[in-house]
Amino acid sequence: MNSPTPRRVALSIHRHESDECGLRYVYAVLSRRAGGVSIGINVSTTHECNWRCVYCQVPGLGRGTSPAVDLPVLEEELRAVLDAAANGALFDEPALNDRAPPVVDVAFSGDGEPTTSANFADAVDVVGRVLREKSLSIPVILITNGSQASHERVRDALERLAAQGGRVWFKFDRATPGAMRECNGTELSPESHVRRLIDCANRCPTWVQSCWFATDGLAPSEDEQRAWLEALATAMRDGARLRGVQLYSLARPSMQPEAPRLSSVGREWLDALAARVEALGLPAAVV
Repeated sequence: MNSPTPRRVALSIHRHESDECGLRYVYAVLSRRAGGVSIGINVSTTHECNWRCVYCQVPGLGRGTSPAVDLPVLEEELRAVLDAAANGALFDEPALNDRAPPVVDVAFSGDGEPTTSANFADAVDVVGRVLREKSLSIPVILITNGSQASHERVRDALERLAAQGGRVWFKFDRATPGAMRECNGTELSPESHVRRLIDCANRCPTWVQSCWFATDGLAPSEDEQRAWLEALATAMRDGARLRGVQLYSLARPSMQPEAPRLSSVGREWLDALAARVEALGLPAAVV
């Protein structure tokens, strides 16, 4: 196989396109949350997801699952992008050759739910192997809606990820059936999602990731906030070893039909919710 050559990218916190490097699976973004360059792994090459979150930034998002990963292609692309990041060839600003931001993590994130891919666990192994070959001690992060966490093959993947020092960012935006339907486009019950969160957190270090926004100018109600906080408390009481909670709002525009109705809730609103999370005994960060 000929080694792929990644396209030079313009580093910006406002550009997170999964085809930025011109490759099938691997891309690079400047992550405000991670504080450096995050190497993304997008296994959802068909732009389909089993959820449809109204704030999703994937244009033309369809319903479906992620296809099987071509593991040799993933391996070659990841090697090529890591090499290009190390020698400055990844960035289109010449001045960055001597002061390129560091690669701080590799994240399974992209245009759909990565754990719906049939060989996701094998993709985790590929990433771990390449990082060991490159002597890179950086975390591998799975950004997931958590919907598959109770499946045996995903449990296996979570354990493999944990063995490599990886971590999970588990999406839990709302905690009533109606709000989960409106926000995430799923009919899963909040109670079942709490069970999946517990299962995930007890197999791999897990942070809850939650997006809060206003709809038609109205922030989520007190009842909705309370239900979500109670869901976190239930997960902890029932044994979930959660590491913390990440709260955020809309940084870039949604590409879904609901986009004109959505707006950010603002930092003060998020800080107030973070204080309530910390009162439960969980670290909380506004990112």
